[in-house]
Amino acid sequence: MSDTMPANTRSKAAEANEDQGSSPAGNPTIGDIIAERFSRRDLIKGVLGVGAITATLGPDALKAEGRSTTPSFAFEELSSTPTEHAEVANGYNAQVLMRWGDPVLSGAPAFDPAAQTSAAQARQFGYNNDYLGYFPVPGAAEPGRHGLLCVNHEYTNEELMFPGLGVQDARAKRQGREPFASMTPELVAIEMMAHGGTVIEVKREGETWQVVANSRYARRITAETEMEITGPAAGHPRMQTNADPTGRKVLGMLNNCAGGRTPWGTWVTCEENINGYFSGTRTPDHPEARNYQRMGIPGRWMNWGDYHERFDINKEPNEANRFGWVVEIDPFDPNSVPKKRTAIGRFKHEGAAGITAKGGQYVLYAGDDQRFDYVYKFVTAGTVSGDRIRDKDLLDAGTLHVARYNADGTGDWLRLVHGEGPLTAANGFNSQADVVIEARRASDLLGATRMDRPEDVEANPQTDKVYVMLTNNNQRKDDQVNAANPRSDNRFGHIIEMLPDGRDHASTRFTWDILVRCGDPSIAAVGATFNPATTKDGWFGMPDNCAIDAEGRLWVTTDGNMPHKTGRNDGVWAMETEGAARGTSKLFFKVPFGAEMCGPEFTPDGETFFVAVQHPGESDDENPNAPPATFENPATRWPDFKPDTPPRPSIVAITRKGGGRIAV
Repeated sequence: MSDTMPANTRSKAAEANEDQGSSPAGNPTIGDIIAERFSRRDLIKGVLGVGAITATLGPDALKAEGRSTTPSFAFEELSSTPTEHAEVANGYNAQVLMRWGDPVLSGAPAFDPAAQTSAAQARQFGYNNDYLGYFPVPGAAEPGRHGLLCVNHEYTNEELMFPGLGVQDARAKRQGREPFASMTPELVAIEMMAHGGTVIEVKREGETWQVVANSRYARRITAETEMEITGPAAGHPRMQTNADPTGRKVLGMLNNCAGGRTPWGTWVTCEENINGYFSGTRTPDHPEARNYQRMGIPGRWMNWGDYHERFDINKEPNEANRFGWVVEIDPFDPNSVPKKRTAIGRFKHEGAAGITAKGGQYVLYAGDDQRFDYVYKFVTAGTVSGDRIRDKDLLDAGTLHVARYNADGTGDWLRLVHGEGPLTAANGFNSQADVVIEARRASDLLGATRMDRPEDVEANPQTDKVYVMLTNNNQRKDDQVNAANPRSDNRFGHIIEMLPDGRDHASTRFTWDILVRCGDPSIAAVGATFNPATTKDGWFGMPDNCAIDAEGRLWVTTDGNMPHKTGRNDGVWAMETEGAARGTSKLFFKVPFGAEMCGPEFTPDGETFFVAVQHPGESDDENPNAPPATFENPATRWPDFKPDTPPRPSIVAITRKGGGRIAV
């Protein structure tokens, strides 16, 4: 879930193109704001509250004051030592539930990595599982034990998927080979079928989860699935193509990262790094030159444009405008048409986690996952009624906002509405359609705060606090921050905590603070601020996704921890957010070599924790001593560990041995 595809895969290949999409340097960065807000004097005066107190006093001093530093997460912490296996804390089972290539639809063949076809992949579980959403089956006697899992399939690693291929993107040049020289129309077709999403029915018997075979709910969504374009951009000339002159239909969804669940029982899935799928030449006279430069289009991490004209921006100049949206899907109807909800805006969506405001409006929070981009929220015009039919199109109308963080610890949600402020024809915005298509440029003009790669944004329904995962930003310069906060060359990221005014998520004002600055706290130069109660295994870098459990506690997953960077693999950390233990984290689950941790999702009873292990077996492109990972030579062969089987992205179901709630 990286601003350049997952950080350890396509980042080097795509870095130049990605930087073209960065927001303008004139806007204040979050580092500038933090530096202005928090000085050493503020720290002494206690402006940072409990988080700063615990960071400076230490556990012994806190105990002397009668305040407990005991974490609320009841589990024995896992060792952070990296391995080629996935591991979970003592007392828990970690069951591989679904793997790339496993059958999903009736008639799907068994997985054969040496004889893959697009027809088979269209019926099998896709690649690089990311977001997971659990929906209890209607009428289930035990909703936490019988439900549907909705899964995003973000992208593909051709070097790990296909025998004898090796890397095909720009990294091939570094190995003395021509990029995409070994790709074929059928290999691209397999990749296209491995994208999109999957719906499976799952059921727990005792301590074991099973995928229900031949389920009536089972579904595969691919890069060829027909979808409807709705909202203010639907039918606009900038959405029209030769294949779709109406501008209301599009094939497929791409690079789907995180997502969310709505109160009316739909799955919202988010298109992120869509620029990598487009080829061609962006010339100054291209009709979408300014727009595509801001999105980094064309990125050409995939060569689909060599075989499909719609992915060539010169042959279909508007096709890329039809990607980069939030897609809403009914998981209970496999024949339903997915809808791209354009009112929510077009950018590199990491997620769309929602919460109901005091007045009944539904509010979606989202990060735009790129260095120096923004945090957004969307507030529906209508209110949640509880009637599934009535609520089904709530996401088609509402107000998109972008965040500005002020130095005094307050913040403003700036309205992205045509005709307001600079969002007028004078700046190229002739309608709300233009505003949502170019949400990034509109946010630039409003002066939103430039962030350090905002990824997942989740609201806690018990406290109304909102957590923003800021993964990293190694392009922050020294002159953009001071010694106080946070860090130039921010390689480890941080987590921001926000609280809407009046605890109403529809409010246009909020207050904010830093929960933790990530990295190794034992190295002073890193500037990490974990609670001193955090052990050597408990700290982490590069926060990515997060989840709130039934107890209202925060769980954080990571992307980019590698042995040579942090001495650990990615994983799931339990993070304290309240009281004297605030800022303490503990390692609960870790992925194997090369993998990223995605998809944290709890069942309603809190007894199962589903996680997604993405791209196991990758090599670390930033480590000069790491050999390239290939189908024949991956960093691990998890989860099958068979010599003729490549590593397989998989869903893992974590349960407590003997039953019971997770970490309680």
